[in-house]
Amino acid sequence: MKASQFFISTLKEAPADAEVVSHKLMTRAGLIKKLGAGIYNYMPLGLRVIRKVEAIVREEMNRAGAVELTMPVVQPAELWQETGRFDKMGPELLRIQDRHGRDFVVQPTSEEVITDIARQELKSYKQLPKNFYQIQTKFRDERRPRFGLMRGREFIMKDAYSFDRDQAAAKASYQVMAQAYRRIFDRFGLTYRAVAADSGAIGGDLSEEFQVIAATGEDAIVYCPQSDYAANMEKAEALAPVGPRGAATQPQTKTATPGKSTCADVAELLGVPLSITVKSLVLATDETNEAGEIVKTQVWLLLLRGDHDMNEIKAGKVPGLAGFRFATLGEIEEHFGCKPGYLGPIGLKKPLKIVADREVALMADWICGANEVDFHITGVNWGRDLPEPDMVADLRNVVAGDRSPDGKGELAIERGIEVGHVFYLGTKYSQGMNATFLGDDGKPAFFEMGCYGIGVTRLPAAAIEQNHDERGIIWPDAIAPFTVVVCPVGMDRSEAVKATAEQLYADLLAAGVDVILDDRGERPGAMFADWELIGVPHRVTIGDKSLKEGVVEYQHRRDAAATKVAVADILAHVKGRMVV
Repeated sequence: MKASQFFISTLKEAPADAEVVSHKLMTRAGLIKKLGAGIYNYMPLGLRVIRKVEAIVREEMNRAGAVELTMPVVQPAELWQETGRFDKMGPELLRIQDRHGRDFVVQPTSEEVITDIARQELKSYKQLPKNFYQIQTKFRDERRPRFGLMRGREFIMKDAYSFDRDQAAAKASYQVMAQAYRRIFDRFGLTYRAVAADSGAIGGDLSEEFQVIAATGEDAIVYCPQSDYAANMEKAEALAPVGPRGAATQPQTKTATPGKSTCADVAELLGVPLSITVKSLVLATDETNEAGEIVKTQVWLLLLRGDHDMNEIKAGKVPGLAGFRFATLGEIEEHFGCKPGYLGPIGLKKPLKIVADREVALMADWICGANEVDFHITGVNWGRDLPEPDMVADLRNVVAGDRSPDGKGELAIERGIEVGHVFYLGTKYSQGMNATFLGDDGKPAFFEMGCYGIGVTRLPAAAIEQNHDERGIIWPDAIAPFTVVVCPVGMDRSEAVKATAEQLYADLLAAGVDVILDDRGERPGAMFADWELIGVPHRVTIGDKSLKEGVVEYQHRRDAAATKVAVADILAHVKGRMVV
């Protein structure tokens, strides 16, 4: 490609609504152009990146035995009504009607449609396993689209769905996809982690997120540098504390703490570590009748160390706490006789269920609220001052420095951007849509399913968040819009420069290198600034002065300075620096 025939449109300033680096740089480099809230045109440079991402994904999915198809962006509501998601999904699901008043959705995902295909086409266990995938446009009506392609409303995604005869086969299909994803992300040339993720209502351990490491990432990734343990914050655990519980050494004492309603304030006032304070979190669960009316409410008190935060996913897995909500002010005052800020488990006005985090269950001489404004209780001990908790559970988010659950080191935390997810679905959709096949026993059975997604348009944004500097983007070779740019200086004035540039351009093309020749006639400063902003990883500069010395200048986007290379050696030098 020659730049004069291509379309390059760079900006000196980012738009005012661009908040993160990737949004700013993608707009300034001319990769995307905003059309509406969370909706972008993929400009020629941006589309080249997307197509390279798609090509890697497609090659590895095909290699793993998946079969490509395409499902419509607009889908009949009837399928979504079968699973109940038409009503349950909420405003993120864009619902539309055609001219006949029939309901449709603009797909954010395609579990219903692919399950419908399977129930029509896969009749026997002999046709299994099957894995269908697509690379298709999706739409999710985000309340607040932001960060460019990181959280847009329209996006491109690779979604795949596996169908198997039983759980063992489904787990085997899952592992095939998990390994394919590792090959895909290795090829992208990005620093990433595959982390264990919570599998929600389906349960089990077969769920992994693929996170691109970036300081601006929204997700916290927990890992052990000394082992292969990694999980997202929702799933991460620390090594369970080991008893026995310490003996009581202090009397229970009601202590004035005027105006100090947080554990941190109380610890500071009393001159004690925050880790010996205990915070009280009040939750509630409702039992409803068939009409959806609340017939019974159970109030719960969760106790965590003052320096720890509750993990809502873990709390929701405590027996009886599924679907919990935070208690109302009225419920709190009814059970504690006090407003929040001074709550504790001693002297309750009405009984409730107490769940202690496993760290709190082993504490002695701790501090909690006295259920009276401006007072806390110090020297609290289980058994002596209050009964043992109803339950003990892991309720908290881990923190850096916790022991890894495999016992092999301490946990560290870094930020990441989720760009892929592999997930075992089980029979959730096949049962919901009565999708069955005939097993080898001649009886109908529900498909065991898995789903596997990659954010095709989110991935370039994540790559930029990880790879940039003050001058612009730094693309990995595999997904750069162009791998090499040839920058002739004054080619309109020098036949030698023009001839050398044209020859190198032809040689690189013949060698299968994705190269662009900048023949626009720009001044060197403007030309270099454009390509540094765009982020092409390899640049060769050709000028009259250097040619008289028999050399050209090579510079990788990460190099601090250019390197002089003999004209005869430049092709081999460039290929040697490329990451294959």
